[in-house]
Amino acid sequence: MLNYPQIDPVALSLGPFELADTVIGPLQVHWYGIMYLLAFTCAWLLASRNSQRPWSPIVKTQVEDLIVFGAWGVILGGRFGYMLFYSADKWLADPGMIFRIWEGGMSFHGGLLGVALALLLYARKHKLAFLSLADFVVPLVPAGLFFGRLGNFIGQELWGRPTEMSWGMLFPADPEQLARHPSQLYEAMLEGAVLFLIINWYARKPRLYGEVSGLFLILYGAFRFAVEFVRQPDPQFALDSGAAELLGWMTRGQTLCIPMIIFGLWLMRKSLRALVSRKA
Repeated sequence: MLNYPQIDPVALSLGPFELADTVIGPLQVHWYGIMYLLAFTCAWLLASRNSQRPWSPIVKTQVEDLIVFGAWGVILGGRFGYMLFYSADKWLADPGMIFRIWEGGMSFHGGLLGVALALLLYARKHKLAFLSLADFVVPLVPAGLFFGRLGNFIGQELWGRPTEMSWGMLFPADPEQLARHPSQLYEAMLEGAVLFLIINWYARKPRLYGEVSGLFLILYGAFRFAVEFVRQPDPQFALDSGAAELLGWMTRGQTLCIPMIIFGLWLMRKSLRALVSRKA
């Protein structure tokens, strides 16, 4: 069994400060926020590099605007998605909790929808093909997922199910004090590092519209679906409703991944048919 490394979720604390007889602070900088900063920084650097490719739908001077659109999509979509998909009852009881992002609680699936809407607005603003822009953006995403999962690990949230494996980890915040899968690290590797290598390798050459996006949806959905088997379900529900209850084992995360995989397969099939038609 491994012990969780003692990491203070607050990376930096400044103050308190006195201003006009008013005490302000202390101002705290959380690791969770730093992870988001690193994610957006990596996205900006990768986008700046990729924008110089001949088939890029945007030029380097448009990258900053694109990252701003994407950042709003991630933050708003991720938070609204978490409230809607995972904490609807708590949100209704405490509407203000949606603003307390530093407490954790961001949904990838909500963030995905938020980014899709942001890209749609950006594409309309600059008169670009939506799928071409999406194919440009998805290689930027895995790096952000990597840092996001590290933020989950530091914040001691989204840990795994109990395990007897030698690498099972004891999290101080766990009220049951059981050795658990460090599922945040599994996701950081699969959704972050592995997905980054595959998607960026695939996107190094020009592809038909939707190919890169389709591959991303399929692989992320598959990786997340697999990790959900060792990830502790959210306490508000052990199993999802509807079809999941009939199957008796699916989690909410797995249920949300199924439409992703199906849509990704549809995009890949559509691109393949377009390629065959072009050759014919």
